[in-house]
Amino acid sequence: MSADTILAQELVTLAFCWRLERRDGVAIGLTSHDRDLVIGGIIYEAAPGLVPSAIRRGTGLEPESMDLKGAITSDAISEADLNAGKWDGAALYLYLTEWTEPGTLWLELMRGELGTVQQQDESFSAELAGPVSVLGRPVAPETSPGCRALLGDKACRIDMAHHRRVVTIASTADEVVAVSGGGLVNGDYLFGTLRWLEGANCGLTQSIVANDAGSVTLADVPAFAVTAGTRALLTEGCDKLMATCSGRFANAANFRGEPYLPGSDLLTRYPGAT
Repeated sequence: MSADTILAQELVTLAFCWRLERRDGVAIGLTSHDRDLVIGGIIYEAAPGLVPSAIRRGTGLEPESMDLKGAITSDAISEADLNAGKWDGAALYLYLTEWTEPGTLWLELMRGELGTVQQQDESFSAELAGPVSVLGRPVAPETSPGCRALLGDKACRIDMAHHRRVVTIASTADEVVAVSGGGLVNGDYLFGTLRWLEGANCGLTQSIVANDAGSVTLADVPAFAVTAGTRALLTEGCDKLMATCSGRFANAANFRGEPYLPGSDLLTRYPGAT
């Protein structure tokens, strides 16, 4: 039976189903029905407090969006994980089904990425941006003296296999994370990232603001306590200057900036100015 035929009936028993997939690979299913539903081998846990706002869809190029609000009713969505940002950027799929015959009607209403999840007392809210929202990005980049590419992306073309390393954590002191055995090149991980591979912080990525031979300094204190022996992935950073691109990475041909383009201060210069 087609979706149109089912929805045209005088009486339908509808329920929303959500599938959320975190960036670290954790995936859960939730439903607005008051009982768990099993569809396609996936258990959609009852979360009747989870409610979507009006869903806007169309055939045009307008961005699709939706606000999602609900109580923290699923054991898989903990308050600590929400505060730590583990659900930020998670992929979300919203479906409509009939709870009397789960899966017979399986209508995709929306898909996209969760924005920043905000907690309010015992509930949370998040905005979902659909795939069409990428059309709101600038068509052409603005000029800049610094490189606009991200280290290792398709514009930069650097092979990041040579600029990442798995390390074992020796100890932590606030934002400073000491690495067992040291061996880091001083300054190479500035503007880079540390991704936790184990422990309570597993899946979280933090920015690095400084490093020496034996430790890195993070922009923030880790959300959860870190035990000695935990593994993490360190990725080098780049200050986006031509000198660094050329001297350290030998990648000046792919520099995505205009370091020698005169800026607006050229108009204020006068003879003899330095």
